[in-house]
Amino acid sequence: MRQTSGHSLDRAPYGIGRRTFLAALGGGLLVGAAACGGGSDAGGEAADLSYRIWDKNQQPAMQEIVDRFQAANPNIKVTVQLTPSAEYWTKMQADATAGSAPDVFWMNGPHAKFYAANGALLPLSDELAKNGVDLANYPEALTRIYSYQDKQYGVPKDFDTIGLWYNKKLFDAAKVKYPDETWTWQDVSSAAQKLTNASKGVYGIAAPAFGQENYYNTIFQAGGHVISPDGKSSGYDQPAAIEGLQFWTDLMKTGVSPSLKSMTDTFPAQMFQSGKIAMYYAGSWNAVEFAKNNSIKNDIDVTVLPRGKRQAVVIHGLANVVSAKTEHPAQAAKFVAYLGSKEAADIQARTGTVIPAFNGTQEAWVASMPQYHLKSYLDQLAYAVPYPTSTNTDAWQAKEAEVLGPAWSGDKSASDAAHEMATLMNAALQKDQ
Repeated sequence: MRQTSGHSLDRAPYGIGRRTFLAALGGGLLVGAAACGGGSDAGGEAADLSYRIWDKNQQPAMQEIVDRFQAANPNIKVTVQLTPSAEYWTKMQADATAGSAPDVFWMNGPHAKFYAANGALLPLSDELAKNGVDLANYPEALTRIYSYQDKQYGVPKDFDTIGLWYNKKLFDAAKVKYPDETWTWQDVSSAAQKLTNASKGVYGIAAPAFGQENYYNTIFQAGGHVISPDGKSSGYDQPAAIEGLQFWTDLMKTGVSPSLKSMTDTFPAQMFQSGKIAMYYAGSWNAVEFAKNNSIKNDIDVTVLPRGKRQAVVIHGLANVVSAKTEHPAQAAKFVAYLGSKEAADIQARTGTVIPAFNGTQEAWVASMPQYHLKSYLDQLAYAVPYPTSTNTDAWQAKEAEVLGPAWSGDKSASDAAHEMATLMNAALQKDQ
């Protein structure tokens, strides 16, 4: 996910290095995780908790949630800590290594298993049951992202899926029917040809080498996978995955998308907002940004992703987690339970910045921008696929752009790039076992 939203997938490296982190965790956090099972103050109520987030746009809503929680639990004080996304994971790792992590903090998919596997997170399964949290209240594919070895480590906060945005003015000018739920990959390719007018700098679609927004979805739609269900092997060298990649590289070859250089110089979302791109696969986090753009906000709309051999969309979202070394495990778990409540979700939904994870509360987000068919993002939940992760996601994901990029530029075939990626990924996954 891009950095335009508060629930973006931060691609920053692990900072001090996995080996150093593991060594530090082994000497401290793993012991701490076992020690805090009951907690010395588990039976008491008084506690000062720290809660770390990374999005200033969501801070007012998070503070309102905290205020509501404190009103009902006056002996528990919660202080919200804002750490910008660019610094968040570097600081989190340093604090976790030093044993000074906040009591409760935001977690994303790529980091979840790594932190859970190394004892940095408090297992929450039992605590959630004590606090009446039912995981059935959240999209099942989302809760799976925060489950590790049959234990739940996070309570879903929000989620995002991907939709196909389109410029109605450009479609009307080219006399092309607007995309809808019946569209297939072929419809996208055909429409992109008709909508492209390179002499005017107008392109049918933006086809950047983005994982979550683009090729992860088409890999799943082709019937493939990025990582095997057991987390032991890459799916990139399988025919379906190659087919999913080739959908995008073919768009590049036919010239219906801006060049890689153009999309590097100007971010594709900005090109779409300038009226130069007719179609754009965009996350639900982009909706607020698009709605604020006066030059295009009345000319665009969104629908579900076109289908390949099947319908599929990647789902990701944040969860609230508890540090394994918190001195107040019972109170922190109680706070996390409230963060995952319907009341907290309703507060988030009103802002329009994120889709709350609690089932039944998302319509408020849809209603926050009624000019768009935002329900498209919700309609895809029935066939949503969890964002692909492993214990050390960054070990292979950070290499995707470098390895797969030559297929987008035409310097390698999609098949050759995919096999190279599979080899690298399998080596990284082997180290996780």
